Amino acid sequence: MTIHKEGYKTIAWSAIIFGIINILSFYLLSFTDPIISYLVFIVTLGLFLFIISFFRIPKRNFTVDENAIIAPCDGKVVVIEEVQADEYFSDRRIQVSIFMSPLNVHVNRNPVSGDVTYSQYHKGKYLVAWNPKSSTENERHTVVYRKNGKEVLAKQIAGALAKRIVNYLQPGQKVKQNDEMGFIKFGSRVDLLLPLDAQIKVKIGDKPKAGVTVVATW
Repeated sequence: MTIHKEGYKTIAWSAIIFGIINILSFYLLSFTDPIISYLVFIVTLGLFLFIISFFRIPKRNFTVDENAIIAPCDGKVVVIEEVQADEYFSDRRIQVSIFMSPLNVHVNRNPVSGDVTYSQYHKGKYLVAWNPKSSTENERHTVVYRKNGKEVLAKQIAGALAKRIVNYLQPGQKVKQNDEMGFIKFGSRVDLLLPLDAQIKVKIGDKPKAGVTVVATW
């Protein structure tokens, strides 16, 4: 397991705050209220370890399949439905939404290899990520991939806790399946918009893993 580059600054500041709080706790409480000082250490250590784990990149054996659309993130499948596309596409598509809790790995990966034909950031609200309106009203970044004349859209969506979306892709860029698309800090969701003839391989409640789980084939 390694630590993602997006976490270096956050972890460094967390370590400084952790140290300051516990130094003050030791000098102010350890002799008069040692139990409280000990509890402060346990709670702050737990929070610090949580922040480190949030930016983890576990080792995985990625699924490489030119006919498959691979999960762009870890999480839980919360939506599978036919929808009218509201960005880039003008037709109907199958939407597959994966909700990420703060405990999930938050690296986002390319679901397919191909050319990036669209990459657009949108400012917005911070509704809870499972709210259907979050797909169109929340802060988000949309990427469209084209492969063999077919296109798939991936939308990173911020949530109530997620306050920063990072995306590394630019239009015209050629990308490989499972390479990093970006990162969302502290919980959110990723929507996929797939062609209507895509064969969905997941169901509501499934817990896919980024770069491993086949969401659909085409």
